[in-house]
Amino acid sequence: MPTFDTLNDAAHQGEKVLARRLARSAGIGEPEALRLTLEKAAGAAGLPALLAARAAARLADAARRGAKSRAQSDKLAAKRAAGAPPASAWLAWFDGSAHPNPGRIGIGALLTGPAGERVAISRRAGHGSSSEAEYSALIALLEAAAQAQADELVVYGDSRVVIDDVNGATAAAATLAPQRERARALLAQLPRASLRWIPRHKNGAADQLSQRGVALADSADREWDAGEASEVGEAAA
Repeated sequence: MPTFDTLNDAAHQGEKVLARRLARSAGIGEPEALRLTLEKAAGAAGLPALLAARAAARLADAARRGAKSRAQSDKLAAKRAAGAPPASAWLAWFDGSAHPNPGRIGIGALLTGPAGERVAISRRAGHGSSSEAEYSALIALLEAAAQAQADELVVYGDSRVVIDDVNGATAAAATLAPQRERARALLAQLPRASLRWIPRHKNGAADQLSQRGVALADSADREWDAGEASEVGEAAA
């Protein structure tokens, strides 16, 4: 006689519900009720044939799911491989911050080379909007890349405005035109460079460097304010 686990694995959900009802109404155990339910479903073919057919169907379904999962994994791996930069490429990230917006600008960028080279940029860059801050960070990064002779370069940033503007996908504000031309001129010196957008949470290193640049700007403003107050006090005296 088949075990309860075998019967339970073979039964459809509706058959399990019917078996529980039969067990309550007839006062018999659930395993016996499930066996009777499946025997009725099997009909003339008999319970062993039904159990064998459903076991084969489960195996086939598991094989289909496994093949689908492998196909999805292979597709994802191929997509990632297609988007992955070559091992010989320099990699770079940039970010700019304006506090408030517009306000004090801090820029940050990180450039890494295939031989372990590393250039970090973190500084204040005057006053302006967040897009101007992003552009200033990109320009500083490209200048560093040109100086390092980073022939093959992949640049990542989280500003769609700047990346789409430089790549020509969309046009940003006219006020950004000088920075756009400067960035494109630098890219002309790096013919194997490309710009790619990434979500903000994947741009953490450049963001930290830009925030440090804002902090430097804030510190400089406090020093200037203190000096100005001293001069005013002396003049009043």
